[in-house]
Amino acid sequence: MPDIVIHVVASALYAGLALHFWQTRWRVHSGRWRGHAAASASQPPATGLRPWERAAILVPLAVHGALLYSALFAKSELRFGFAHALSAMLWLAVLFYWLESFLYVLDALQAPALALAALAVPLPVLFPGHVGAAYAGSLEFRLHLLLAMLAYSLFTIALLHALLMAALERRLHRKDGTALGALPPLLTLERLLFRLIGAAFLLLTLTLATGFAFSESLFGRAMRFDHKTVFGVLSWMTFGLLLAGRQLHGWRGRTALRWTLSGFVLLFLAYIGSRFVLEVILGRN
Repeated sequence: MPDIVIHVVASALYAGLALHFWQTRWRVHSGRWRGHAAASASQPPATGLRPWERAAILVPLAVHGALLYSALFAKSELRFGFAHALSAMLWLAVLFYWLESFLYVLDALQAPALALAALAVPLPVLFPGHVGAAYAGSLEFRLHLLLAMLAYSLFTIALLHALLMAALERRLHRKDGTALGALPPLLTLERLLFRLIGAAFLLLTLTLATGFAFSESLFGRAMRFDHKTVFGVLSWMTFGLLLAGRQLHGWRGRTALRWTLSGFVLLFLAYIGSRFVLEVILGRN
């Protein structure tokens, strides 16, 4: 089967599941709860993923994972542009949500995660990127890359959590009794958000540490002041201050959302955004 066909099939499966969760977890719950006056009753009843839904998500997840493995690990040369980074990041995000669904009722978050994954799957075919330098195929570099993608994915999930928390909080303050699909209580989402940010911050710390160590062994200096390093360190500082503010001053709500969004934008610019500009806009390696 041609490679492009497999990408399209995986994308279509993701899109079909995203539509399913939109119909069954967003529209159904919003219609069911619209018109209820009491804000305390605005949370819809928990449902959780059905067994067939869990199994269905695994199908495009497995196909997508096989495509990424073939592109990133099965070949001696490494092509890893912004399209591969986005594809890997969203594959990991869907995987994390699938695992989280065993612990929390987060059905409403499946729809946006699956929809973003559907858009990301075919990107490496459209934007294949350039073959990396000789060192890009080394085990050390691929470990650094894997840590970076794990951090990106957890921060992506944290950003989706923060945006949905902000939307849910606005609904509660409006007291119109409507709900945002199948979600746990706001305080549960908040605790989960900071656990995600804490885990992602640890992975980002390891990403920077391995990057500095790799740079030391390859170039003879631990830090190269390029755009990736600058934006990566700024993002690390932003999320570190957010976690400190949460611990010392109890930051939450819109304050947490602003800091999460700022840190994610800086992290996005560190690699994916800059590679997009170089590869697509400037047409350079």
